[in-house]
Amino acid sequence: MRSPLGYFTRHSSLNTRHSVPTFAPVRHVHFRDLGLIDYAAAWDLQKRLFQETIDIKLANRTLPAEAQRPTRDHLLFCEHPHVYTLGKSGRQSHLLLNEQGLREKGVQFFPIDRGGDITYHGPGQLVVYPILDLDHHFTDIHRFLRTLEEAVIGTLEAYGIRAGRITGLTGVWLDAEEPVKARKICAFGIRASRWVTMHGLALNVNTDLTYFGNIVPCGIRDKGVTSMAHELGEALDMAAVKQRMKLELADLFDVEVV
Repeated sequence: MRSPLGYFTRHSSLNTRHSVPTFAPVRHVHFRDLGLIDYAAAWDLQKRLFQETIDIKLANRTLPAEAQRPTRDHLLFCEHPHVYTLGKSGRQSHLLLNEQGLREKGVQFFPIDRGGDITYHGPGQLVVYPILDLDHHFTDIHRFLRTLEEAVIGTLEAYGIRAGRITGLTGVWLDAEEPVKARKICAFGIRASRWVTMHGLALNVNTDLTYFGNIVPCGIRDKGVTSMAHELGEALDMAAVKQRMKLELADLFDVEVV
């Protein structure tokens, strides 16, 4: 299985901010690897952590500074059994299976509360759910999404995969500058309220891509979907990909993942 290139080779130019002494405490992000977990169970956990953070922020508004409680940031990694999820702005017609077809293929379906259209989650795909209080980072949703994209681009670069963005489309793409060849390797969809985030990204690592044939992925009909394993011609060590992603996220958000 392929291993990533050296972390500091890429980040030597990005870490210059750490060369200046600072006395500000580093924000901790509490990490959990949930392994293979049913989508509904992971969604319930997200909603609980999300609401707890919002409740603390609302309560703090009525309290003096010395009585206020700090919020906690969370980072969840997982894989899901086969499931299609449809965002709030998506079209049901982009699911190309009826209820019987879903049952025959053993795939669940959930309309959910994130942005975006329809996507697939399954074994071999790294799903990342950052539940962050952006008041402690930056209050800019577009910057938040671009930062997540950059973490994925850096992770892929470590494996020799050159990736980028397409103007007007979310996600991380290969051959982004060539419309006919462009293919998505990572999908994004988030929800935010009171500057607290949930949902996140899904990076195709060792994903079975045939399941994307039952949907119009992200509502985009003229672009393909790919995975790291498909591009490299071999399966990858998921643990190593997860570790690389953690390093990228920690560096870009300037936090310590604990």
